[in-house]
Amino acid sequence: ATAGLQSPHTVQLFDFGVTDTGGFYYVMERLHGLDLQRLVERHGALPEERAIALLKQACLSLAEAHAAGLIHRDVKPANLFVCRLGREYDFLKVLDFGVVARHGRGQSDPITLSGMILGTPAFLAPELVGGRQAFDARADIYALGCVAYWMLTGAAPFEAPDTITLLMHHARTPPTAPSTRNQGANSTALDELVLACLAKTPEQ
Repeated sequence: ATAGLQSPHTVQLFDFGVTDTGGFYYVMERLHGLDLQRLVERHGALPEERAIALLKQACLSLAEAHAAGLIHRDVKPANLFVCRLGREYDFLKVLDFGVVARHGRGQSDPITLSGMILGTPAFLAPELVGGRQAFDARADIYALGCVAYWMLTGAAPFEAPDTITLLMHHARTPPTAPSTRNQGANSTALDELVLACLAKTPEQ
């Protein structure tokens, strides 16, 4: 899936295959920088302008994947890498299409019978929490809204002492606006956009 994508904001995969002993391998470009998880942990919430610039780059990568019928399913700060590319700084790369789903090809339940969750609970769209058979690229939009929240506030939209409670928050609890968590450091328009990404139903 990743090898077929050409956006400069998707990590480039040069080669892949199977070793003589049956192990799968792939060869990707080497990146220099930090993922958004570590960047915010080390330096705190990002200014609105920088957050918007990085989010736009993530959207370019995901838009190409979605147009090809691919759903990332694990959009999170650790999979968005901020690097230097030549003389450009703050160049974002989307990593790890490891749990990608192909839209319309008999996707399985995102929460399997064994209880394994495909995706990261802190960034999981409500339709994946509910175990619906049908989901689409809008699940990535929800996750990107969670990422935006993290970038602007240094915190996830929902926090809980255990995974089940956290998933229930995604399914049922309305999120607060980022500006209520960062002392109004971002605009009302950006608040509205992030909250729209975090709507409880894909139709919204």
